[in-house]
Amino acid sequence: MTEAPAQPRRLGDLLSQDFLTRLDALDVMSRRILQGKLQGERRSKQRGRSVEFADHRPYAVGDDLRLIDWNTFARLDQLFLKLFLEEQDLTVHILLDCSLSLSSGQGGKDAFARKLAAALGYVALVNNNRLTLSAFADGLAAQAENLRGRPSTRRLAEFLFSLPQGQASDFDKACRQFQAARSGSGVVIVISDFLFKNGYEDALTRLLSPAYDLYAIQVLSPQEIQPELTGDLRLVDVEDGEIAEITVTAPLMTHYRRMLAAYCDQLDRFCARRGAAYVRASSADSVETLVLTTLRKRGLLK
Repeated sequence: MTEAPAQPRRLGDLLSQDFLTRLDALDVMSRRILQGKLQGERRSKQRGRSVEFADHRPYAVGDDLRLIDWNTFARLDQLFLKLFLEEQDLTVHILLDCSLSLSSGQGGKDAFARKLAAALGYVALVNNNRLTLSAFADGLAAQAENLRGRPSTRRLAEFLFSLPQGQASDFDKACRQFQAARSGSGVVIVISDFLFKNGYEDALTRLLSPAYDLYAIQVLSPQEIQPELTGDLRLVDVEDGEIAEITVTAPLMTHYRRMLAAYCDQLDRFCARRGAAYVRASSADSVETLVLTTLRKRGLLK
């Protein structure tokens, strides 16, 4: 007896229908001047030849005669050109951490990050923006490129459910590869715990561009924010196997919490000084609250 083929995974397997309905009312925003290659559904203040009338201006020699408003000429006996709002395309890049650091241990960081990527990707697609989703660990591990429109939500779901198994992380390598292929303008969203041994500064600097808004969303687990450890422990780094033997004391836990807070504050300041936005989230919190409240306040969504 043969088994029935597995049903394809859908975004509804990650996000509730009520949440998806509320996402339908949102759109991804960009502070940058957008100049996409395709005609999209995003209106800019540039004047072009779209379908929505914007204004008139007097005719000048050399202007396109097809844009003359002959009705106005009949009334005023003067030549005016019709101006239209030009529709522009917004590109949304989501860089999703799938390294061992994010996928191992307690706290569900990987599930939280996956749901967040699903929600942001869905908002981009239903507004006819161009979406590229890249999973990274030791460089770029997998990509779903140039998704567009509501029908592509199925491909988005399939990608998120088929992410490669966690590996050691090389964030700078991933950003070098991403930088080499990026074009156009729009928004770059990095979803990660940003706990990289080699740091994040050089890598994030590669993502900066006058044509792109950069958002760094740091996802930490409750066990990382407020660990409940006591006694003598042997700690093993999940990515490189490095071992540390420690004795956990109250002063050590206080020092750890201060160091973590300082690290997150440093990341926040690094982003702020370069015109990027930083958001910190706990995997114990609600993805719905993060998206519908926090990211709207930070200007990523509207």
